[in-house]
Amino acid sequence: MPLSIRLVLALAINAAALWVANSLFSGVHIHGWWAYIIGAAVLGIANAVIKPVLALITLPLIILTLGLFLLVINIAMIALAEWVAPNFSIDGFWTYVGTVVIIWLVNWVGHTLVDQLEDSRRRPSLI
Repeated sequence: MPLSIRLVLALAINAAALWVANSLFSGVHIHGWWAYIIGAAVLGIANAVIKPVLALITLPLIILTLGLFLLVINIAMIALAEWVAPNFSIDGFWTYVGTVVIIWLVNWVGHTLVDQLEDSRRRPSLI
């Protein structure tokens, strides 16, 4: 699958994850398609560029907390998306935690489905 299609799919999956979080939690307020698109793009870029750097810098703290500090880094990535995207706000610490879990879950399911679809296209059918 070409890189451009994978990037568009990743953006769509992130936008879907934000939509699910907005639907499930009353403390998440996202209004308008641009808020979803910009929020999803910021999440994608932040998770690809900023998160690995933060994880490397805070590696001793991540090890000391048995990985729990990664939750704080993920909350920071969502807070960055909230700060950059218009009409996007999250109220309360536990809403951030729930949003992180929902975004992780939707991304996991979405990327698993995309990978399975890609694998099924590569393998020739024996029938």
